[in-house]
Amino acid sequence: MEISEKLLCLFSTDVVEEDDRYVIEIPRQEVETGDVEPGDIYRVALISRERETDDSTTTESTSSSATAPSRPAAPSEPQPPVDVGETRYVEIEDIGKQGDGIARVERGYVIIVPGAEVGERVKVEVSEVKSNFAVGEIIEETF
Repeated sequence: MEISEKLLCLFSTDVVEEDDRYVIEIPRQEVETGDVEPGDIYRVALISRERETDDSTTTESTSSSATAPSRPAAPSEPQPPVDVGETRYVEIEDIGKQGDGIARVERGYVIIVPGAEVGERVKVEVSEVKSNFAVGEIIEETF
């Protein structure tokens, strides 16, 4: 499955029936992190997931479950697209308020890279992962 570069966020949710319509709830985190603005109009893509099979295992057809099976899947919040110890090649797009480099990966997820400058392309090792950002240490200056 190909995922558009325009993807702002990815999360699992229930479809709830309310009177004569169906409602999909957006997790508060998506609004608080600035990915989604209340009142704006968005295109919504629904990705089916397989239901439980006879052997009582469930498989979801999302990219996060395919790329990081060790991460538990929370139904209402997207999981960070990186893990501690993972290496990534990133380009520094901005400088944060404290002078650290900022790179963005899937869904606009931020990796903070201390000591990096705008425009640098570096290989980093992820040393810390939070729900809305990670910290990466430079292990190779340019690639």
